[in-house]
Amino acid sequence: MAAMAAVAGSAAAVAAGSVNGSVFVKVEGGNVISSAFLGRKVVVGAGVKAVSQRRRGVVAYVAPSTTEKSTVSEPEKTANGVAESQKGGQCFGVFCVTYDLKEGERPKTWKKTVRIAVSGAAGMIANHLLFKLASGEVFGQDQPIALNLLGSERSRDALEGVAMELEDSLFPLLREVNIGIDAEEVFQDADWALLIGAKPRGPGMERADLLDINGQIFAQQGKALDKAASKDVKVLVVGNPCNTNALIALKNAPSLNPLNFHALTRLDENRAKCQLALKAGVFYDNVSNVTIWGNHSTTQVPDFLNAKIHGARVVDVIQDEKWLKEEFTPRVQKRGGALIQKWGRSSAASTAVSIADAIKSLITPTPEGDWFSSGVYSNGNPYGIAEDIIFSMPCRSTGDGSWELVTDCEVDDYLRERIKKSEDELVAEKKCVAHLIGQDNGYCDLPEGDTMLPGEL
Repeated sequence: MAAMAAVAGSAAAVAAGSVNGSVFVKVEGGNVISSAFLGRKVVVGAGVKAVSQRRRGVVAYVAPSTTEKSTVSEPEKTANGVAESQKGGQCFGVFCVTYDLKEGERPKTWKKTVRIAVSGAAGMIANHLLFKLASGEVFGQDQPIALNLLGSERSRDALEGVAMELEDSLFPLLREVNIGIDAEEVFQDADWALLIGAKPRGPGMERADLLDINGQIFAQQGKALDKAASKDVKVLVVGNPCNTNALIALKNAPSLNPLNFHALTRLDENRAKCQLALKAGVFYDNVSNVTIWGNHSTTQVPDFLNAKIHGARVVDVIQDEKWLKEEFTPRVQKRGGALIQKWGRSSAASTAVSIADAIKSLITPTPEGDWFSSGVYSNGNPYGIAEDIIFSMPCRSTGDGSWELVTDCEVDDYLRERIKKSEDELVAEKKCVAHLIGQDNGYCDLPEGDTMLPGEL
């Protein structure tokens, strides 16, 4: 039976021993929380003491990386090296035990650890998403990850609960978990930033007010990313209004590549594919080349003109123009609201799935002839769409995290008219938040007064 390895937040005195051939650690002088590791060498030494120090706003749960074979044989040197890499964190439980795998247990195919920062990490969307990330479903079964989870003062305990659930799930690819309420601390060295947290629109709240309230959140997060994240960080904004929030974050992170900022419209694309598949009587993996143009609002434009079913044009397969124009389009635009009426809350699981899909589309080569939708920086686009906004368009990727626009989509008068409506809305939203993106003479005059976000009633 495996012995239990106990680790304290304050490791003033550490002694190692053995029971029935299993290595255990005894810690004196601190609060003890224990975990079991059968047949693994627990590395201890004076350097472990650094692990217990608190970094401002952050609690760290760390399992050391095994992506590279260690060249250090002395336990104390190994512990010191790991402790130095964790400096400033405080850990407990399974992520606190510093250990080396046996030589034969080392996953030789594992890559360098990818660090993923997630805001709104105590919310429902993140609750579905984090376990997809930790399981290897998104980045692959050979990709270790570290999770940096951002919450608020109110959600501090809930964040710790999230970390405990991740701990109990025994994900071998999850090497580190950090939780905190300070964006700059949590975004430190992030390779990906998934910005989910945002204030929901309350009863009687004008869209302009929502833009300002959430805009301030994303301005602050953009500044934090600029200071702390990897300079090649990929940023996916989910919190609504996500297009303009992404623009605000981008404008407040001048040292980062604007092409690495995305607004999530993949859920809209997935919804459009589902509706086309239902109408055509096919499974949804036979639907391709679906584009969502424009804003993630009810002005979004689901494109059936360029979409395909079994490689044939949708308009040739579904020969029902009235349905395509009068039922398909508003059904996709208002799907979120319809879900609330049935479910009593906004989508969470399907949003998490679409975030995973959006990431996979950027780290996996796009199939030949196909594309995916993402809200991207509009500068240099070939469709005549206003520059300096975040606008959803058809994209392709070589699988390295970058993307390029698909430049040869057909745009007829019907499509162009609706794209222009969504473009006008985003230009107006940009003027509403001019004070948050370093521009003067801003004013808020949204077209048609006040459109809804998908998911609003």
